[in-house]
Amino acid sequence: MPGETARGSAEAEKRLAAARAVELVRDGMVVGLGTGSTASEAIRLLGDRVKDGLRIRGVPTSEVTRKLARECGIPMVGLGDVPRVDVTIDGADEIDPQMRLIKGGGGALLREKIVASASGMLIIIADASKVVQQLGAFPLPVEVVPFALAPVKRAIEKLGAKVVLRGGDNAPYVTVDGHFILDCAFKRIEEPEALAATLAATPGVVDTGLFLGMADMIVIGRADQVKTYKRPKAQNQP
Repeated sequence: MPGETARGSAEAEKRLAAARAVELVRDGMVVGLGTGSTASEAIRLLGDRVKDGLRIRGVPTSEVTRKLARECGIPMVGLGDVPRVDVTIDGADEIDPQMRLIKGGGGALLREKIVASASGMLIIIADASKVVQQLGAFPLPVEVVPFALAPVKRAIEKLGAKVVLRGGDNAPYVTVDGHFILDCAFKRIEEPEALAATLAATPGVVDTGLFLGMADMIVIGRADQVKTYKRPKAQNQP
């Protein structure tokens, strides 16, 4: 996605991207519902289609998403109620030219990754400002077990990041699963795959906001246009 730059209203670009993604949802699908302002645009548009007769079931990735989807009239199910999720529509905080992502600004990275992994297709929608040449300007969210907070923070600082506990020491943000989030400002992440592996091997780390090789389609709203990018199929895929 080289050359993408922000133009016009970010909110309008979000709506354009969301509208294009929602067009891909078909009757009878199980749809993963992401978390965040851009994903919320898609949920509202899906709600409009449900009112017009579209039959879908949604799998929410957060309690905020569950509440919005309920308000929009979207029937919901859990991952244990369905064999798989047909498609998930979600946003991202950063997207690089290899379709690698940083997610988790909304605090739901673990459930977002679980639902995305259970999906036949992951569609990421965003305004043009989320497209970057290199990941890292947006602080990487790392979800941690509270008991391991101090050693994990020290370990990540040794990797060169400035680490901040989301919410602060006096009132830390707690995920729906009871974990803390460390926002880790690396500025530039030179090797996302290597960093993801290092963090995954750190005791106490539950997961990270690095979504690598997961996005099947990126839909970017840019000014009054929409650009779509698809992940190339592996040679052994049909």
